Amino acid sequence: MTRQRLSFSHFLLLGASLVVLGASSEAAMAQAADQGQTASRDTQASPTSSGAAPNARPDSAEGAASAQATGPAPGPRETVASEAAQSLHVASVPQDLRSPSIAMGGLFAAIGGAHLAPDFKTIADSRPDEAPAKLLQDWEAQRKHPDFNIKAFYTQHFSPPLRRDVSYRRKADENIYDYIQGMWGVLTRQPDKPMAYSSLLPLPYAYVVPGGRFSELYYWDTYFTMIGLYETGQWDLLRGMIKDMASLIDRYGHIPNGTRTYYLSRSEPPFFSLMVDLLAQHDGQGAYRDFLPELQKEYDYWMEGADTLKPGQAYRHLVRLSDGTLLLRHWDDLDTPRDESYPEDVATAARASTRAPSEVYRDLRAGSETGWDFSSRWLADGHTLATIHTTDLAPIEVNCLIVHLEQTLEHGYALTGQRKLARLYGQRADERTAIVRRIFWNDEKGAFYDYDWRKGQSTDVLSAATAMPLFLRLASQAQALAVADTIQARLLRAGGIMATDHESGQQWDAPNGWAPEEWMAIKGLNNYGASDLGETIARRWMARVIGTYEKSGVLLEKYDVESPEISATGGKGGGEYPMQVGFGWTNGTLLGLMRRYPGDTAQILKHNPLANQTPIDVLPPSDPYSAVGPQVSPSAPAKPAGDVETGGSSVTSDKAGSSAPEKLRRVRTAPKQPTPEKRHPKTRQRRRRSLWTNVCRPPK
Repeated sequence: MTRQRLSFSHFLLLGASLVVLGASSEAAMAQAADQGQTASRDTQASPTSSGAAPNARPDSAEGAASAQATGPAPGPRETVASEAAQSLHVASVPQDLRSPSIAMGGLFAAIGGAHLAPDFKTIADSRPDEAPAKLLQDWEAQRKHPDFNIKAFYTQHFSPPLRRDVSYRRKADENIYDYIQGMWGVLTRQPDKPMAYSSLLPLPYAYVVPGGRFSELYYWDTYFTMIGLYETGQWDLLRGMIKDMASLIDRYGHIPNGTRTYYLSRSEPPFFSLMVDLLAQHDGQGAYRDFLPELQKEYDYWMEGADTLKPGQAYRHLVRLSDGTLLLRHWDDLDTPRDESYPEDVATAARASTRAPSEVYRDLRAGSETGWDFSSRWLADGHTLATIHTTDLAPIEVNCLIVHLEQTLEHGYALTGQRKLARLYGQRADERTAIVRRIFWNDEKGAFYDYDWRKGQSTDVLSAATAMPLFLRLASQAQALAVADTIQARLLRAGGIMATDHESGQQWDAPNGWAPEEWMAIKGLNNYGASDLGETIARRWMARVIGTYEKSGVLLEKYDVESPEISATGGKGGGEYPMQVGFGWTNGTLLGLMRRYPGDTAQILKHNPLANQTPIDVLPPSDPYSAVGPQVSPSAPAKPAGDVETGGSSVTSDKAGSSAPEKLRRVRTAPKQPTPEKRHPKTRQRRRRSLWTNVCRPPK
């Protein structure tokens, strides 16, 4: 079956007005029909907006009222009711790929207004007992009765989501390694069986969920969870999860935020190419050949509209500055309340009295695509959620990750003999590396910052994302050493590094630290010779996580790293929901760090006897671009996961039983990196990927 370019724009709009206004289905369809002639904020830049905003701003890098984007308008998505079921080769099962808030329109809004659950994600994940159109008819007929009760209607017609309890009771003799091993079983889900009208997007292979309220697969979380699977030699599970990701790209044109229909209108930071790197360290170069089509589709999704975008215009994920520089931002194809946080989003928009609600909703949704939902990074005043303006910002991470994706495409096409394409993506990667060093670098503050493309300047929130260019080896040596100084002075605390230097009450701000940011900062610092600081962060983070486990018996989603005292609950928390137990990315990265710092680990476990365990074998680093797959998969990893960003320095300098001094030292002997040069694709790839082999080797 031939399909049009995947886009949910017009299809999702069929019910968009129902969500906010509770209008009739006929009115919603009329509005959708008129959509192509109606302009709202970003409408010209993206045809997915759900209605006109009276005070809308055009997406212009100059901020000029006359600037309008003229990028290609994606066509409506051809929707097959049983598409997910057909892709999994099972009997046809009806599934509506629209978000529940759109498919059920006014009914969903009424349920949201009734506050039937403390966490509205429970409502969004509930499964109706009949087709949404029929359910709407029933609701329209019954709600006119004077004794109608919305709670009773919901109970009668919806099945609550199946949640596996992720609470965990530690056994008497259980150490932290046993806990992590046991949690893989708790957090692993078997291949999905499609259910009629469920919002769950079925997956063909077993997968690991993060934990807590997050009972489906999430995009960027999965990479850090995979590190733990690699460490424990669970190759089949790791490989199957990458195939799950590839199946999402094949079905929907991108990897959604998570595997729910209400996440299809956005993605998350593009880590798919790093997942393939991880698999290649075990399976060899065939991994790049196998997933090359999906890597290309992933790139096409993020770069849609680049060829026709003119200076001063923005379109979906792209912004072209007045000088022609192309940047990426985060975006969502809908501008309605998020299904999983419907009442909260309505309340947030109500507090933004000077902004159109659709504008607030779009920025809340785009903020969710960042993976940092939410942070002062996205807030205009630094603390009030109603001032969120995510689509005005080009974040550090997504602009760096696209470079890695381009590098991976270069390598994949070189492997398959497509040298012209390899040269193309190599050139793009080099050009984008120069952009990262120029646009996101703040020389005065000695760090990488997000870029406000409307104002044409850096933002003022220092975040742990400043280490992302180091993690992917995109910074110059001088920039990397300046970042190390800044992290040590402004982000490093008793339990690791904070997400930002701002305390706003949002969860991705001070005083919280998060496993992905600790991992990437440690690896990034090691890449540039700042191994003492990397080890200090690792030691403090491991002590915080293991110390919390000692008191609570569980690993958590995030931790208060600023407090000198360790809390059994992880600390203050913050954000939209309570602290979550599990937790995939904490488990995975902790295993990786314990393996790389055995001496520090031994000291920490000595002070936390309940968490103690037998010594962990230290494994050598690997180069995924030259790895050769085994004839027979071994039962244990041959090398540590993620040593695309680590190496011998952090291991050999950490003698078992020793305690490294608190004074931080760095190697400053690495020469300055030259400007990337043109050369044979494979030669250039080996030069760029030398970082995967041994981070102790200074950049050439």
